[in-house]
Amino acid sequence: MKELNKILKTKNELPLSRASVINIFFSNNWIKDELLFELKPHDLSLEQFNVLRILRGQNGKTINLQDIQERMVSKMSNTTRLVDKLINKKFVKRIICKENRRKVEISITDLGNKTLKTIDPLIESAEKNVTKNLTQDELLQLNKLLIKLRN
Repeated sequence: MKELNKILKTKNELPLSRASVINIFFSNNWIKDELLFELKPHDLSLEQFNVLRILRGQNGKTINLQDIQERMVSKMSNTTRLVDKLINKKFVKRIICKENRRKVEISITDLGNKTLKTIDPLIESAEKNVTKNLTQDELLQLNKLLIKLRN
């Protein structure tokens, strides 16, 4: 844990639980920065990218805002605002039900799909770069430990 103390510029030994939580936060921010570097030229946030991937996974079918929100990685996101921004960029479209005008469905556009096809290899490369220091077994163990941490 001396390495983490060095990063935090602290001389006091941190309790292992605190050091672990801080280390997870540092890692989270580092990974976000790596992915955002690839998304920035496409004027997308991680949350917008997540919405686009959710919509692509619908295979041409529409989905409502609540279902998008439930599938989001970050549940704190304002889904309506994210979708509005994606509509302005012409990546998604809003479809209002003729029978019930309060029912709004969202679908990805051809431009949204095309943009994802461009971004996908960049994100995949960034993900591989972020995890390059870990073996396949270590990645499996890391995933198991993160799931165990949340449960």
